[in-house]
Amino acid sequence: MSNRETSRVALVTGANGAIGTAIAAGIAAAPGFDVVLVCRDASRGERARKAVERASAGGAVRLELADLGRRAAVEALAERWEGPLHVLVNNAALAPPRREETPEGIELQWAVNVLGYHWMMQAFRAMLEAAAPARIVNVCSYWAGGLDLDDPEFKRRPYDNDSAYRQSKQAGRMLSAAWAEKLSAAGVTVNACHPGDVVSRLSTDLGFGGYDTPEQGAATPVMLATQPVGAENTGKYFEHQREHTCRFSADRAAVARLLRLCESY
Repeated sequence: MSNRETSRVALVTGANGAIGTAIAAGIAAAPGFDVVLVCRDASRGERARKAVERASAGGAVRLELADLGRRAAVEALAERWEGPLHVLVNNAALAPPRREETPEGIELQWAVNVLGYHWMMQAFRAMLEAAAPARIVNVCSYWAGGLDLDDPEFKRRPYDNDSAYRQSKQAGRMLSAAWAEKLSAAGVTVNACHPGDVVSRLSTDLGFGGYDTPEQGAATPVMLATQPVGAENTGKYFEHQREHTCRFSADRAAVARLLRLCESY
């Protein structure tokens, strides 16, 4: 059984997808971790919870429901949170074939894949700082680029889900660098990574296949969430369990502009 006095608590968003469930299960399999799954759909979330519970090394596993494309839902999740938080894994992402908007009128990929990450880090900042040493792992992608800070929601450009996805993943890598700097003095590390290529609903929507198992795909985020490398580094980008240079994060002016843009929502 979990010992809540000594357990480290990890929160994984998008935990009902192929990679998300594997990430949650990989963390749960590490001794000393309790895992909280954040999902939008209750039935899919419960299936994921049961799968992660089977993989657990004895820690607690629980499910929380939230639509991470809506700031109010993220803030409500943080408000009802009880206890410490040591690891935040931002993994939720989607790539709808047609342009969609949230009820607040924000383009859906930008809302979930970018603002959702930002809002989660913002809403849980105090809890992570209180539990420091703590860490944030942002699941991004090597499939990144084309960010247009003048038209991030494709209001002027023709919407293409691949282009929208690529720019969202570039933004995620840049936000990781921005938040690493914001939290540098608080004992909270922030790193971004590319998971493996796994067949999932998202990859199908983008027209991609996959050659990794979910467990192989989850290996890098699980490493950053549970192993010393995730505490010893911050503001870095990883692929295949190795650090890689991120040219997007090196553009400090663009990183600062992106952060200001996210804070304006």
